[in-house]
Amino acid sequence: MSPQTSHPSFKNTYFRLRQSFSRLTLGGDWIVALSDEVKHNLRWFWFDGLFAAASENILLTYLVLYLLSLGASRTQIGLMSSFSSLSAALLLLPGAFLVERIGHRKEISLFFGGGMARLVILSLALLPWFFGNESLVLLAIALSVMRDALIHLAFPAWMSLTGDIVPLEIRGRYFGSRNFIMGVAGMITILFVGEWITRTEKPLGYQLAIVLAFLLGLASTYSFSRLKDAADRNISLKPPSLNIPELFRNVRMHPIFLALCATTFLWNFSINVAGPFFSVYMVQNLRATATMVGIASIISNLCRLIVQRKVGELTDRWGPRRVQLISMLLIPIVPALWAFSTAMWQIYIFEILAGVVWGAYNLASFNFLLSLIPEDQRARYSALFQLTVTVALTLGAALGSWVITQWGYPGIFLFSAFGRLIAALFFARYVIPPKQPNKVSSLEKFSYREDDEG
Repeated sequence: MSPQTSHPSFKNTYFRLRQSFSRLTLGGDWIVALSDEVKHNLRWFWFDGLFAAASENILLTYLVLYLLSLGASRTQIGLMSSFSSLSAALLLLPGAFLVERIGHRKEISLFFGGGMARLVILSLALLPWFFGNESLVLLAIALSVMRDALIHLAFPAWMSLTGDIVPLEIRGRYFGSRNFIMGVAGMITILFVGEWITRTEKPLGYQLAIVLAFLLGLASTYSFSRLKDAADRNISLKPPSLNIPELFRNVRMHPIFLALCATTFLWNFSINVAGPFFSVYMVQNLRATATMVGIASIISNLCRLIVQRKVGELTDRWGPRRVQLISMLLIPIVPALWAFSTAMWQIYIFEILAGVVWGAYNLASFNFLLSLIPEDQRARYSALFQLTVTVALTLGAALGSWVITQWGYPGIFLFSAFGRLIAALFFARYVIPPKQPNKVSSLEKFSYREDDEG
């Protein structure tokens, strides 16, 4: 074959690959009917998720191990989780009222979540070079708590903006695509960083990993900054007063939302009784290295990836509530299995189930929440919902810090499993939204027809 004929073939292949990647960043082929501005936002929001997942997975997997390497105790790890949730709870409602007072949802998200919170990550990495002994552990815990608080201050603005960026009729499939690439990014970074830490002197390996998390976080911040918040100027700003009684009187008019908050409280309380101790259990009882802990996370993420697209389709077709309920009934099996584990290979098997059910739950629950809260008050309702979550996490971690000393790891895992099951049954019984008219847009008709053919 001559160079003249191979060159066009190469260009055609490159063009097709570029088109395929472009469609992937938009969530799939079903977005052809959307405006250019919506496509622009979907693409940059996709990249934001890619880099944010790579950054957050490093911290979620290895931050606790980093603190253990600095000398933190199990009790301190549990209290850190409790204080993180408590400090976040104190800032959620102010974050919502800040949005309602001044608007500028993107700017608020960038300043607190994309800016200050990520500078704290860099500070965590630098601590061992400036402090030592007990003060080092306490400062590291304080910075971790501060980071979570800043993220939650930005959360209402982020949630309000997200609801406007992604059209309702494609949320399941778009977030399925976005979550897929987030899972790929998380899996790759966990594997790479885990091997890096294992081969590097401690705590230097952890420090370098956290610096990498900071740099990836900056890429996420840049991607988020490219979003266009056209709806921001149309937001009707509320008076600046923080009227808590009026807020709760308003929420009482939405009993299904209240029922969701109640079941969510019990659900997250039960989760965080054991949540801070899974990584600690692997390291202290199963003698796992950082690489082994990373492999467990990778298995979970890989299984999550496999189900994401199908879960997105099912969420759009069945509705997010049904998918969320099924996953909630299956999730309690995971900590119950952990209670009887004696080797890391067993954990790897358990994480296959965890990846599938948590992948379904995370996608469906987010879309279900967006469908329940009033669009014109998304910031305050999302803040109230997250406040419920963080108070539950605070109390769960506090109780877990005591339970672990009395019952040990098997007891705490079984306690968590039982609480999750009760929450799932409450969700099935009480969180039943009224049926909506079956309205199908032209975009939905196009996308469903395409899916049926595929």
